[in-house]
Amino acid sequence: MKVIIGSDKSGFPLKEAIKAHLMEKGHEVEDCGTLDLDNVKPFFVTAKALAPRVQSGEFEKGILVCGTGAGMEIVANKYQGVYAVVCNDIYDARMCRAINDANVMTMGGWKIAPEVGCEMADVFLSTAFTQGLEEWRQEFLKGAREKVKTIEEEIYG
Repeated sequence: MKVIIGSDKSGFPLKEAIKAHLMEKGHEVEDCGTLDLDNVKPFFVTAKALAPRVQSGEFEKGILVCGTGAGMEIVANKYQGVYAVVCNDIYDARMCRAINDANVMTMGGWKIAPEVGCEMADVFLSTAFTQGLEEWRQEFLKGAREKVKTIEEEIYG
């Protein structure tokens, strides 16, 4: 899968672990920053670099890591068609895909161990929208996704 990843200073160690893990697994991974601790990009710069590239479809999924995940989530969600969700554990990583069809996962480098972050990335990338849910819930969520797109069109034109 083609994945774009990025972090600020607080998320750098976790991002580096996830990036190496995903590359080992054969994913095509591009790092949009921070690339080293001598040239740190703040959360709002990194999220702004990543979100349009997911929005355009250039990348299927994105992963952003800051201290808590919240700052990255806020900025990424400013882009129409980008659905970023802060995930704190493996359950969140699965459900943000299955329930919300998120295409960007944000994480907190202050909160998540590298081993858990790598497993979260695997789950995020491998879970399909509505996967494992009851038939009635799948139908509801598919309709809800269309309603969200309608709301975006009303807002963004």
